[in-house]
Amino acid sequence: MKKIDVTALGEILIDFTYAGTNADGKKIYEENPGGAPANCVCAATKLGANGAFIGMTGCDSFGYDVRKTLQEIGVDTGAMRYTQKQHTTLAFVSLDEKGERTFSFCRNPGADTQLMTADLDETVLQNTRILHVGSLSLTDEPARSATFAAIRMVQSAGGLVSYDPNYREALWNGRNDAVAEMKSLLPYADIVKVSEEELPMLLGQGITVEQGASQLLAGGASVVFITLGARGVHYAARTASGERIFGSVGSPEVTVVDTTGAGDSFTGGILYRFTRREKPLDFTKAELESDLVFANAVASLCVTKRGAIPALPSLAETEAFMKTHML
Repeated sequence: MKKIDVTALGEILIDFTYAGTNADGKKIYEENPGGAPANCVCAATKLGANGAFIGMTGCDSFGYDVRKTLQEIGVDTGAMRYTQKQHTTLAFVSLDEKGERTFSFCRNPGADTQLMTADLDETVLQNTRILHVGSLSLTDEPARSATFAAIRMVQSAGGLVSYDPNYREALWNGRNDAVAEMKSLLPYADIVKVSEEELPMLLGQGITVEQGASQLLAGGASVVFITLGARGVHYAARTASGERIFGSVGSPEVTVVDTTGAGDSFTGGILYRFTRREKPLDFTKAELESDLVFANAVASLCVTKRGAIPALPSLAETEAFMKTHML
């Protein structure tokens, strides 16, 4: 048996999250470690999975802070690397009255993009059940090549790949470049999670979530999740018997404070549930929908607090929430 349930690879950064104003009306920002892949593996680890992270930070206080945060949650950081050539990537997150986000990045190019294939810990990757990656590690070299090299290492050892195509306009060299790079990784993914907002970028304007899920499944994925925000998630999957299953699972209503990390916590929740099985993708329709109820509960709890990693719930908190909401 492989020792690591979930390894995430990609950007790790500091989210400076809007936290009100001072007496002079100036905005106050709160330092919160983040980055989509890091958020995801932290969510899975806090729930009880064995998690590891592969990525790069600068040799600065922010880099030390994010590593310490992951370690405190229980994520194995032995495969993380430092660089003196770039600072740790920073993101300033502003929130509207509904908790929705806008981002401003300090990433030119940022330490996370400097991860090289030579930096990869092959032992960690060969002992990983599911590797989770996002598309922001594809914006620049050498991280792009390192990402595909890691995928090859995991798949050659019999592991699975989870992929979340994530669009941040300011980090790409134009929309066309972003779409091409985001789509380039899809053929390698066993598990695909994409937001409803980003789906038209990948598959064309006017596409429905049902059509999109079907297309991604036909493209080679074994299971596809299209997150619908407060409405929950639509899914398409192939069971171990080869049956194709489709459906939607709603999400409980909560008071939203900050949506940062909502999709990542959902993915962490679903990967945690998958790795409770000897064969992660061996499920029935009822079992998959039970997993999705759980993952939606994790995401619902996450958005009730500021920040991503600081807002992630434990297994006990998630189970208590599900019991309270009769899920």
